[in-house]
Amino acid sequence: MDSRKPPEFTLELSADRSNVKDVVKGLVHTVFFHRYFTPLTPATHDVLDTTLPYVSEDDIESLIETRATAFVRSLDTATSTTPHTSPSHYNSKSAAPSPSRGTLSIKFLERKRRKGWFIAKADEETVWETWLIDVTLTSARSEPEAARNRRVMERSLQEAAMRVVEVVDGEKGHIPPITTNESNPFPYQIVIHPRGGG
Repeated sequence: MDSRKPPEFTLELSADRSNVKDVVKGLVHTVFFHRYFTPLTPATHDVLDTTLPYVSEDDIESLIETRATAFVRSLDTATSTTPHTSPSHYNSKSAAPSPSRGTLSIKFLERKRRKGWFIAKADEETVWETWLIDVTLTSARSEPEAARNRRVMERSLQEAAMRVVEVVDGEKGHIPPITTNESNPFPYQIVIHPRGGG
């Protein structure tokens, strides 16, 4: 068994409450578009004036929709359970509460056959690549602050999408060989890791 740690790629996003689900879904679709090794019909979606690739497979769409919804719920839960009355939860420069944060991870797995002497053993799944999407939920108390947050959100989405392209174009040596005739040779998981404020 290979003891090397699989590569982990981190993408940073800032999003406000009204756009967080679309931003997360757009970035997850971008990762899947580049790491889903089956024939796809190219599709795109616009998120915050940025055109992103989209995987138009029902099972992927459903999984991403479900996980994005659960992720937003976990951010809402983290925000509502963070006490905002304590002075320690406020930034010293402004009276805004510290932002809620969360991480969504996408893991791509390889199925390995385990060999036994006389009995067939179950396949073993090992991670060969992990994407961590760190999201900071922002809020605004004024129109200028909302406009600034939107620019930051757009820029962080564009930078994260470009990082995905750079990684998939440059990091290919760790991708395991395809050893199956299944439609999707590599299983995947999307896992939510909520965190509280600041």
